[in-house]
Amino acid sequence: MSPLKTEFAKRELLRRVRRQRLRNITVLPSLITLLNGLCGFAAIGFASKGAIAETERFFFQKPQLTYFAISGYMIFLAMLADVLDGRLARMSQSTSSFGGQLDSLCDMISFGVAPAFLMLKVLEYKLVGIAEPNPAFVGFPGKFIWGTAAVYMCCAAIRLARFNVENEEDESKHMSFMGLPTPAAGGVIVSLIIFHQDMLPQLANQNSLPYQVSEIAIIYSLPFIILGLSLLMISRIRYPHVVNQYIKGRKPFAHLIRVLAFLVLIIWNLQAALVLIFCSFAASGFIKWSYFKIISKRNAKLAGHQPVLMVTSSPDASGRD
Repeated sequence: MSPLKTEFAKRELLRRVRRQRLRNITVLPSLITLLNGLCGFAAIGFASKGAIAETERFFFQKPQLTYFAISGYMIFLAMLADVLDGRLARMSQSTSSFGGQLDSLCDMISFGVAPAFLMLKVLEYKLVGIAEPNPAFVGFPGKFIWGTAAVYMCCAAIRLARFNVENEEDESKHMSFMGLPTPAAGGVIVSLIIFHQDMLPQLANQNSLPYQVSEIAIIYSLPFIILGLSLLMISRIRYPHVVNQYIKGRKPFAHLIRVLAFLVLIIWNLQAALVLIFCSFAASGFIKWSYFKIISKRNAKLAGHQPVLMVTSSPDASGRD
């Protein structure tokens, strides 16, 4: 290649790099998106401190609130920031590919890494006392719990990467999600941990049978719940966009009654409402998918067993065909 052509190729390459360089961004939505990631990072920090909130107090902390519960509430703050940044970007008509990529990176911290790490630390803390009498019991549960947390984190990354590839910026097409959204999956985990850490001790004495049964049910089911959430995230099961389908625009009167019922439940008991809302949302998509699968198979079987009418010519009165 001649020196002139080489120089021309270098200039063309530099021109393409400059054309792809990011020049302008929307400041306020980006700051709220970063707040989402910061809340997730803070949740990881609080979860690493353990169960007991010692003498350190925060402006949002109740005296009996543990670090695990604080970590869960930080993830819920990240969810609020995740909702607000998208709303602001669409209201200001400033959606961009940069905002979408930044949102997914922060979602990975807040709803991928933070819930998995919080679950890991809670189960490590609770199962250490059970495994102490038998050291041989420590190995497998610890590896299984670590493995479930790792699977959840990987599936969250796959879910977000797939969303980035398939996402369209047109708001009218955001009526449903393909697979369980990562904030909803993280909400299931965090709501159960908050209920266990913040609400369950208030409902029953820690030495009572109802408390022990409820604690065992939550603790031992968490790894299997996380595996189920991981599969739902990477599945092709459709989940509704709650804001666009049930709140935004003109809706039937029944939608208002449902929203009011949820608000009353949240005001009456926040922890129980969070468990009910997130668990029912995660289960609803799978139940609908299973129902339509069963109905479609039943219809296919009925169609296959229907008798086929054979049309044959019969002889007329003269005996001729």
